[in-house]
Amino acid sequence: MRSRNKRRLGVLRLISSELKKVEVDERVELDDIRVVGILNKMTKQRKDSLSQYLNAGRNDLADQEQFELDLISEFTPQPLNDAEIAELVDICVLSTDASSMADMGKVMKELKGRGQGRIDMSIAGDLVRVKLS
Repeated sequence: MRSRNKRRLGVLRLISSELKKVEVDERVELDDIRVVGILNKMTKQRKDSLSQYLNAGRNDLADQEQFELDLISEFTPQPLNDAEIAELVDICVLSTDASSMADMGKVMKELKGRGQGRIDMSIAGDLVRVKLS
């Protein structure tokens, strides 16, 4: 506010209002894991909008979405790289004693709990399928 950066302030207010909305709607106090989940959801929405705006040739709106995406990413933990995800998949497969594709749900649940919003679940799902097949 003091730096008079209205664009940044608008995005920060957007984040704050989304967090307050969830708190009020669900009548809960948000913990860190839930906040990261909300920020990840906002990131996913911005990425979808960004690709649609770029396909439509709306560079002005795409620039705004990219700005919001960059600002939201400042507040989210850094995602794990592919090697770290593979290592975590191996740990989760061993800890759940998974041996077949029927156990994939258990492994994915374990991954989601351990990753705390830092894992791209589509990449992790592919790695689990390869590991269990």
